[in-house]
Amino acid sequence: MQAQLRRAFARWGRPAALRVDNGQPWAQPREDLPTELALWLAGLGVAVHYNPPRQPYRNGVVERSQGVSKAWAEPQTCRSPGELQARLAAMDEVQRAAYPHTDGRPRLQAYPGLAHSGRPYSAAWERRHWDLRAAREHLAGYAVPRRVRGGGSISVYERDLFVGGRYAGQVVYVQFDPVAVAWVAADQRDVQLRRWPAPEICRKRIVSLSVCRS
Repeated sequence: MQAQLRRAFARWGRPAALRVDNGQPWAQPREDLPTELALWLAGLGVAVHYNPPRQPYRNGVVERSQGVSKAWAEPQTCRSPGELQARLAAMDEVQRAAYPHTDGRPRLQAYPGLAHSGRPYSAAWERRHWDLRAAREHLAGYAVPRRVRGGGSISVYERDLFVGGRYAGQVVYVQFDPVAVAWVAADQRDVQLRRWPAPEICRKRIVSLSVCRS
């Protein structure tokens, strides 16, 4: 997905935001912190807006576009995924650049801004401009509940953090401190219980989508 987004940004420019559903790789089951992919996008200056579950009409333009693509490309007649991809690319080009939309003009003529967002992107641009501070500040906006396990620990991005055996069974709230680059756990009265360094929230791990790996 990251590779495909890079290709799309290189062609169309970085969008201000992406509207996404609640499945993988956008949302994590049993995890309410932003995904590694969302952190990487935050560093690019691209926000992620989650569509409410089971409400496809909230993203009606995309849903309609998918229906048109299915009707035009006729996937049931394709002999391979490659053939389907080629048809979809051709139909997208027809819809953007040839099919009449406004006063007989295709969309690209009626709305020339669709050709590029005006926000640059390339691999070289990303190496120079990807912003760790923006990713960390985005993460700091989350305060997520965790129930302390019997052994006294909780899990954050698949990393076990020891809170204390006396808190077993209690719900604590975990937040990221972007100044100290640390995880902070507090009880429901907002009393701080523990802090842990968060070395995984670094440029290398986020850009490589390996925050959850040891």
